[in-house]
Amino acid sequence: MVPPLALDIDGTLTTPEHTIAPRAFPLLAEWDAPVVIATGKAFPYPVALCQFAGIPERVVAENGGVALADGELRYAGDPERVDAAVEAFEERGGTLGWDGVDTINRWRETEVAVSRTADEALLREVAAEFDLEFVDSGYAFHLTTPGVSKGAALAGVAEVLGYDPSEFVAVGDSENDASTFETVGESYAVANADETATRAADHTLDRGYVDGTLDALRAVRDAETE
Repeated sequence: MVPPLALDIDGTLTTPEHTIAPRAFPLLAEWDAPVVIATGKAFPYPVALCQFAGIPERVVAENGGVALADGELRYAGDPERVDAAVEAFEERGGTLGWDGVDTINRWRETEVAVSRTADEALLREVAAEFDLEFVDSGYAFHLTTPGVSKGAALAGVAEVLGYDPSEFVAVGDSENDASTFETVGESYAVANADETATRAADHTLDRGYVDGTLDALRAVRDAETE
């Protein structure tokens, strides 16, 4: 019997060009255990990915701020404190850095994502002032409430699904995946993973992005069927 999965999106289910790789969908749809998409993206993105991949909507979004499993929706964090920090950041000359309509944050409910071109020093200063965590996902800077993480949210999702978190296998690429790696029983960092994720993972894959993820899932599946 294959184990349940916790999979990141960016850098893990995507190509080096940052596009979703549909070749992963058949394996996910055929996986004979729950698949949880755990991401720093806003809630609608992983929900849509589940729909397009043909798998149930089981997601951890916003770095653990929002979680959905089998119809149960949970929130974590202090969005009012995050909003106050954003206001202070902008009053001091900072900008979130997204051109045009900000679709990165438009549907975000519990945290904020800031372009990595933004004033990092100022953002860190504001995060400390408002007692918020500064997270660098490799794709954006995030301000989140302390204690909120993908790993903590996955533990709650596992409970809803009737699993122990240690039964999960996780694949990811970034420091925001480290908490997931520390929560699950087995973890894989793709070859493009940052140093924090690589240190936290049980295994580092030879290939990066979706190719590395598929290598990991096939190895897990084949080991369980031997």
